[in-house]
Amino acid sequence: MNWKEIYKRKLVKPEEAVTYIKSGDRVVVGHAAGEPTVLIDAMVANRENYRNVEIVNLVVLGTGEYAKPGMEEYFHENSMFASASTREAIESGRADFTPCFFHEVPKLFRKGYLTVDVALVQVSSPDEHGYCSFGVSNDYTKPAAQYAKVVIAEVNDKMPRTMGDSFIHISDIDYLIETSHKIIELQPPSIGKVEKKIGENCASLIEDGSTLQLGIGAIPEAVLLFLKDKKDLGIHSEMISDGVVELVEAGVITNKMKTLHPGISVVSFLMGTKRLYDFVDNNPSVEMYPVNYVNNPITIMKNYKMVSINSCVQVDIMGQVCSECIGLKQISGVGGQVDFVRGVNMSEDGISIIAIPSTASKGKISKIVSLLDVGAVVTTSRTDVDYIVTEYGIAQLKGKSLRNRARALINIAHPDFIEELKVEFTNRFKSAF
Repeated sequence: MNWKEIYKRKLVKPEEAVTYIKSGDRVVVGHAAGEPTVLIDAMVANRENYRNVEIVNLVVLGTGEYAKPGMEEYFHENSMFASASTREAIESGRADFTPCFFHEVPKLFRKGYLTVDVALVQVSSPDEHGYCSFGVSNDYTKPAAQYAKVVIAEVNDKMPRTMGDSFIHISDIDYLIETSHKIIELQPPSIGKVEKKIGENCASLIEDGSTLQLGIGAIPEAVLLFLKDKKDLGIHSEMISDGVVELVEAGVITNKMKTLHPGISVVSFLMGTKRLYDFVDNNPSVEMYPVNYVNNPITIMKNYKMVSINSCVQVDIMGQVCSECIGLKQISGVGGQVDFVRGVNMSEDGISIIAIPSTASKGKISKIVSLLDVGAVVTTSRTDVDYIVTEYGIAQLKGKSLRNRARALINIAHPDFIEELKVEFTNRFKSAF
C-alpha cells in the first residue's frame, strides 16, 4: 500500500487519538521542546475516561496539567527529571521521581523495567518516502516509539526535519493527528559578570580541536562567548542551544578534528529559539541520535579531546557533587552529567568541568561546602570529578589527596566563606590550611 494511503487511514482527530489510551496505561511523553502539546491537551481534556494513567517523562517545558492538584485520580506523574511544572507534585507526594542515567532510559523501555503502553510523540511532516523526523527531540522519544505497544503521533508541519538516526515511517505509527504550531522555544539566558568570569575560566581549559558537550543555562552560554578565538571545535552533546549556531557561522565550530563523526555535530535533543530550529532543519552537518548512543560513555570516549561542561547545586570539599536536589527536595535529575563525566574520563586527553557560581541565594549561601546538605544525594562521585570552576578560579582534583582537594576547592570559594571553610579544614584534617 502507498504510504500516503496508510497516512490517510491512520489520520484521526485529537479527541479520538487519545481514546486509545486506556486506564492503567503507562504513557511516555515526547521530551522537552518536542512535547506533543495538542495531544497532551486532548488527553487532559479526556481525563474523566481514565483512571491511574502513568505519565513518564524527563524535562517538561509545557504546563504539565496532568500533574496539577485534582488530577490524581486520572494521572500519576513519574518523572526522571524534575522540572518547573512537576517539582511541586513530586514534593507533595502526588508524583514519583525515578533516578536514572539519561543514556539508560531507552534500556528501561527495552528490558521492560518501564513497559511503554503508549508513546505520545511529535514529528515532522513525512518526506517523499513516508518518513517523519523526530525533529528537536530524539533522545528517549524515538526509543519510546520503538518499544511502545501503541504510537500516537502529532504531525506538525513546523517541526524541523533533522538528520541522523531520527526517523520513523508512517507505517510504524498507529494513529496520527495533524497540527501546525510553533515548537516550544527557550529564550537565551541572561549572562551576568559572574557567569562571564566562569565562562572565561572554562574557556581557558579548552584547546583548539576539542569536541564539546555543553549543558543548558547561563554558564554554558557564557563559555561560548569566550571561544571565538578557538579553532576547529566540534560538538558531541546531549543537547545544544542558540549559542552554538553563532560559533558555527563564525567558523569556530567546524567538527574537522573529530575522531567520531568528523564534520558532523552530534546531538540528542535541542532547546532554543526558532533560529536554532531553522538552522538544523534539513542540515546535513547536524545529526540527531537516540540518547542511548549519544550519551553512552563508550560512545563519548571515542572523541579525542572531549570536554564536558556541566553545573551543580553543591560541591563538598572532598569533591562530591550534588546536581539535582536541595537537601531532600528534588529540583532536577541526574540527566546526562554522569554519562559525560565518565565518558570524558575514558577519552584520550578528555577533561570534564563542573562550573558553578561560588554562591547562591544572592551571595548568602556558599556552593562549596564542608558537607552536603542533609538528605542531598551525590550525583557525581569524588573519584569521577576532574575540574571544578568558579568565578574565582579553577580547582583540578584528579590525583589529589582529600587534603589537597579541600585546599584547591577552598581557594576558589567566595571570599566571604573562605575563613569558615578553613576552620572546617583544620578540624577535619588536623592540620593548618
